[in-house]
Amino acid sequence: MCEMTEILNHADHYECGTCGHEWPHVAEADAPDAERVVKDAYGNVLADGDIVAMIKDLKLKGSSEVLKVGTKSKPIRLVDGDHEISCKMDGIAIGLKACFVKKVVG
Repeated sequence: MCEMTEILNHADHYECGTCGHEWPHVAEADAPDAERVVKDAYGNVLADGDIVAMIKDLKLKGSSEVLKVGTKSKPIRLVDGDHEISCKMDGIAIGLKACFVKKVVG
């Protein structure tokens, strides 16, 4: 970031008049913590306790097992991190990325 004093105030952000650097009015660190929204491969919002099903075959790392398309989970739990879903499938406790599952309705 530059340290110039020539700052332009736009509706949704600030801009340095000298170098053109832009930043939001509310700094990211000062923004209130927003509820994390996790969506499945089709855009359905997931919540703790939902049941999901695999949309493609996935080989489990460190194992010769494969989770097949259509395999359903026990009720899921949403967690922080790269793999947003913690659940059991076929008796195995695993972490999954939401992009590989769909929400089972009903």
